[in-house]
Amino acid sequence: MITLPNALNPNHLKFVALALVMASGLAHAQSYPNRPVKIVVPFAAGGPADNYARFMAQRLGEEFKQSFVIDNKPGAGSIIGTDFTAKSPADGYTLLMMSNTHTVNESLIPSKPFTLMKDFVGIAPVNYSNLLLAVHPSVPVKTVGELVALAKSKPGKLNYASSGNGTPYHMAGELFKYMAGVDMTHVPYKGSSGARTDLVGGQVDVMFDAETTMAEFARGGKVRTLGSTGLTRSPNLPDLPTVAETVPKYEATIWLGLMAPKGTPVDIVNKLNAEVRKIVSSPDVKTAWAKQGAVPMSMTVPEFEQYLNADIAKWANIVKVSGAKRD
Repeated sequence: MITLPNALNPNHLKFVALALVMASGLAHAQSYPNRPVKIVVPFAAGGPADNYARFMAQRLGEEFKQSFVIDNKPGAGSIIGTDFTAKSPADGYTLLMMSNTHTVNESLIPSKPFTLMKDFVGIAPVNYSNLLLAVHPSVPVKTVGELVALAKSKPGKLNYASSGNGTPYHMAGELFKYMAGVDMTHVPYKGSSGARTDLVGGQVDVMFDAETTMAEFARGGKVRTLGSTGLTRSPNLPDLPTVAETVPKYEATIWLGLMAPKGTPVDIVNKLNAEVRKIVSSPDVKTAWAKQGAVPMSMTVPEFEQYLNADIAKWANIVKVSGAKRD
C-alpha cells in the first residue's frame, strides 16, 4: 500500500481548499463596498419605499464611505424592478428595496418570473407604518361606519385607488371589503404618487395610504381621513379612530426591507445587516421616524428569513379567503 505524505492527503487538501474559499470570502467582505452600490426600488418615486430607500442610501453611504444610488424601476406591481434585481450579479452591488407587496405577490401573482425566497436572500427589514383610510372631501362620509353604509347602499359604485396589484394599499382595500362586507372597485396605478394625486383631485373616492405620506394631505384639508389601520390609534393622530373600532380585528400595515440576489456572499449580507440594524436603532432615526409614523424594525438575517416566510403564509391565506385578484 502506498501512503500519501500528509501534505498530499486528500482530506488535508479539502481542508486547505475550504480555508482558501473562506479566506477569499472574508477578504471580499472586508473590502466591500469598493464601488457604488445600486438599490433598486421597484416602485415609483415619491412613495414610502422610495423615500426610505433614499434615506437608507444616504446613511449606508456615510457608514461605508461609498455611494449608494437609487434606481427606480416601477411597474407591474413591483415585478419589473424585482425581476431586474433577481437577474443581476449576486455580488452585493445590486440590492432590492422591497415591501410586503413582495410577500403578497407570492400568492396573488404565482406566474411571475421569480420566486422570492428562491431567487433572493433577505438582508434586513427597515421599518413599518400604519395606513390611513382616506376619502376625497366630496365623498359624503365622515366615519368608517358611514363609509361602510354608503358602500353597501351602492355596491361597486365607490372606487378605491392603490399603487398597483399586490401592494399594501391594494390588499388593505381587499381586506376591508372582505371584513366589512362591502363591494368597491379597485383602481390600480403604477405608483402611489399617481393614486394619491387622483384622490386629491377627486378622480377616485377612497385610498388606503401610508401614514408617513397621507397625513400631510389630511392636515392640509386635501383629503378626509376616517381611520388608521393599526390595532391601536396612532400616537401622531390620537383623535383618529382605528378602522378596527368599526370593523373588529381589521389591521393592515406597510413594511419595508432590503434583499439581495440569491448567492450574494454571506459575509456581505451579514455586513449589510449589521449596518442597517445600527442605522435603524440609532436614537435620532427612531425620533425622526416616530414623528412620521414609522417604526424601525431590527432583525438578524435568520430572523428576517423567518419573518418573510411567515408573511408569505399570512397573505396567502388572506388572498384565499378574500378572493383578491390581480386587476
